[in-house]
Amino acid sequence: MNRTWWKTAVGVLLTGIMLFPVYWMVNVSLTRDQDMRKSPPDLFPTHGTLAGYRTVLDEQLPYLGTSLVVALGTVVLTVALAAPAGYALAKLRPRGGGLLSFVLLAAQMIPGIIMAMGFYAIYLSLGVLQSVPGLIVADSTLAVPFAVLIFTAFMSGIPGELLQAAQMDGASALRTFWSIVLPMSRNAVVTVSLFAFLWSWSDFVFANTLVNGGAHEPITLGIYHYIGNNNQEWNAIMATAVVASLPAAVILVLAQRYVAAGVTTGAVKD
Repeated sequence: MNRTWWKTAVGVLLTGIMLFPVYWMVNVSLTRDQDMRKSPPDLFPTHGTLAGYRTVLDEQLPYLGTSLVVALGTVVLTVALAAPAGYALAKLRPRGGGLLSFVLLAAQMIPGIIMAMGFYAIYLSLGVLQSVPGLIVADSTLAVPFAVLIFTAFMSGIPGELLQAAQMDGASALRTFWSIVLPMSRNAVVTVSLFAFLWSWSDFVFANTLVNGGAHEPITLGIYHYIGNNNQEWNAIMATAVVASLPAAVILVLAQRYVAAGVTTGAVKD
């Protein structure tokens, strides 16, 4: 144990360095305006204030509500599309499945700004710019290829005997998927849902391209507009960032063990 203390110390030091920006964000969010330009700055908010968080409640709640709707809609749409696709690739073996898997892998390499420009042209012709459903569909395109690959890897590990037994009992492919495969894929569902939520919650490119200036904008645009209009109110800006980070952080902590199982299952075969 004495030989490994330095490894623990290095790990703690590196963790502290990586988490320091998060701590400083919280510190600034609690700092008064008159203390913001102190030199050297206070490492702790000795005269703390919650004025920034009151501003968040007054001005940023609509943005947070839109982000929540978009994120949850993206999760539902991603799981609804990716789970059956993963089941088909893993168990039904459709013709051209290998090519489809390659296309899904290549789709993740397309820069987001190129996809955003494509969606802009399509939405402009359809008249659905600055709409929440349009943003949900766009954000889902980021998550669906990854989600299909996760579901395929996970569902490949489900014993074929279970599916054959269900078929012998008269269950259709859809009933087998709904009653057996999907419940057994809980870890994959949680993993996919988490990543879809995080991607849509933190999206800025699609939001700025497709809904900027509309009646319903997500929190990423709320922070962007707030910085541009109030670049001296740093406690309110940082308070907004703290509040915007909380849902993702809480969900990540709660779903951590499911994510680890969902990502690693199917990577190693017995």
